Amino acid sequence: MTSWQDVERAVPEFAQRVRELFEAHRHKTIATLRADGSPRISGIETVFEDGQLVFGSMPGARKGADLRRDPRFALHSATVDPVDGKEGAWPGEAKIAGRVTAQQTENGDHFVADIAEVVHTHLDEKATVLVVEWWTPTQGLRKVERA
Repeated sequence: MTSWQDVERAVPEFAQRVRELFEAHRHKTIATLRADGSPRISGIETVFEDGQLVFGSMPGARKGADLRRDPRFALHSATVDPVDGKEGAWPGEAKIAGRVTAQQTENGDHFVADIAEVVHTHLDEKATVLVVEWWTPTQGLRKVERA
């Protein structure tokens, strides 16, 4: 299992940027898989706690049922538009994908992320190039720039 703490140890500066994007806003978006295999997008709140990325689901919620049946997920930070004239300062957006370990509680489901991929998409300082950086436990940190 790859915890958030593992990401922080492997690529601290990258992990800090991603975490700041996730913590900048309360609401995020999660993708799960329905029983028929089609995707479901839901709003969700997440927290970094004791070196783990964790989130929950209320009793009877479909996203919780999806994750208990198929633990794969993709999580997206909140997105804000770049400010006109200051596009180079745009913080970008972040994504985390993997699988969850589910625990039932009296308040619903509690999920701990086993992280397979972390992505930070942003612009370069001149706002002329889209920069996509991504980290996986097996390949480490990689980067591509698109003009």
